[in-house]
Amino acid sequence: MTNELAALSNELAGAVERTKHAVVAVHARPRFSSSGVFWRPGVIVTAEHTIRREEEIRVTLPDGSNAAATLAGSDPGTDVAVLRVEGASPDPLPRASTAPVPGNLALTIGRSEDSGVNATMGIISALGPSWRTWRGGRLDSYIRLDLTLYPGSSGGAAVNTAGEVIGVATSALSRIAGVAIPSSTVDRVVDEILSRGRVARGYLGVGLQPVELPDHQKGLIVLSLATEGPAAKAGVLIGDILVALGGKPIEDTDDIQAVLESHAVGQGVEAEVLRGGASKKITIAVGERPRRD
Repeated sequence: MTNELAALSNELAGAVERTKHAVVAVHARPRFSSSGVFWRPGVIVTAEHTIRREEEIRVTLPDGSNAAATLAGSDPGTDVAVLRVEGASPDPLPRASTAPVPGNLALTIGRSEDSGVNATMGIISALGPSWRTWRGGRLDSYIRLDLTLYPGSSGGAAVNTAGEVIGVATSALSRIAGVAIPSSTVDRVVDEILSRGRVARGYLGVGLQPVELPDHQKGLIVLSLATEGPAAKAGVLIGDILVALGGKPIEDTDDIQAVLESHAVGQGVEAEVLRGGASKKITIAVGERPRRD
């Protein structure tokens, strides 16, 4: 038993050793730093909720030196922020070669300016399909981490015992436990931020309320329309009942968001509405949701 525990201890220490070269401390808020991960050469990913200023951001690199970082963009919905750092390009971490399962050991690897690299260990306690966070973004899968996320741990790497990255750890997306933002979600957000500086989310410009229809059918009645919004421009009227979007039945606003996520801004999506008891199809050009200041 002693030898088995020693072997496990050495394996975990090895995972930290293989990971720490790509993990930094991010200084962008009062009191506590957060952690970040070199996701690509010169590109660091961290947790958006830990970024409290857009200027004078610095990072503590794995060799202990400090470097200035610029905010390339952020996405509150997925809690991902992207930083650029000049001249620092450690090798990115390898992605997990196998999908995690509940019960797998997992570690989060972070860094602070004072104590250097740090690690916490636990298990993956739950997995689920694609889900929408309370902040409005969609993650490709739900990965719940049963481990301690200290104040500086958010933004660090969530890895398996081989030191392969599962995602980015955050304490801000679930009220019951820390989660890992999946690597595939991080890739998608990084691509969009680096190409356009933000994540564009689809928008119809309608205020809706669920209604019951005959034959147990459900729909959403249009109660308001944004002036010059996509739906208003397409000819949707207050009082119309939306029953399908993009060829899929609509029963609640989550159904709408699911359809919009598969349509690019500017792309047309067919809406089916009931107007005066008759079915009518309207093509709406998906708009970009206005950003709140």
